[in-house]
Amino acid sequence: MPPVSADDKPRCAWCLGSEIYIRYHDEDWGVPERDDQRLFAKLILDGAQAGLSWITILKKRDSYYRAFDGFDPEKMAHYNEKKVAALLADPGIIRNRLKVAAAITNAQSYLKLREEEGSFSDFLWQFVGGRTKHNNWNDATGIPASTPESDAMSKALRQRGFKFVGSTICYAFMQAVGMVNDHREDCFRYRELR
Repeated sequence: MPPVSADDKPRCAWCLGSEIYIRYHDEDWGVPERDDQRLFAKLILDGAQAGLSWITILKKRDSYYRAFDGFDPEKMAHYNEKKVAALLADPGIIRNRLKVAAAITNAQSYLKLREEEGSFSDFLWQFVGGRTKHNNWNDATGIPASTPESDAMSKALRQRGFKFVGSTICYAFMQAVGMVNDHREDCFRYRELR
């Protein structure tokens, strides 16, 4: 029997118990994303999560978009010490100097990669052959923290100068942007995304 919430829809167990998580699960998680800038934003948010729970980032997501100029990489790549100081004083985001510096470095790396490759989306989606990989999980115990695909993505991003893109972060990112469908098979979203 799959876990269900108050509306009797079968869902992945990880999202139950929080309206923010349920809304994220139902509307965002696993939806294939192909837009370069939105993929960049999600990668930065996944990096910000390192060592924290995802709900912490979800609660601060709007503040992140505000603080980082809508995750506009052109603006972020030119942040100066004054902007960094403002970010580190902003209670709406995770005020970690390494993560803030990584976001700026990643914006610079993103612009260079896009100039060389033409498409950030195509570069990232190549690690799953250009289309969503649909897994077949019946419970969360089988879902890996990383895969050979996330290992390869992590290595390629790090070689291009990106920070906070370890394999576990990359796999969480791949789940979030629909490169892999890791909803339980009995979750109503699994069938919708299939």
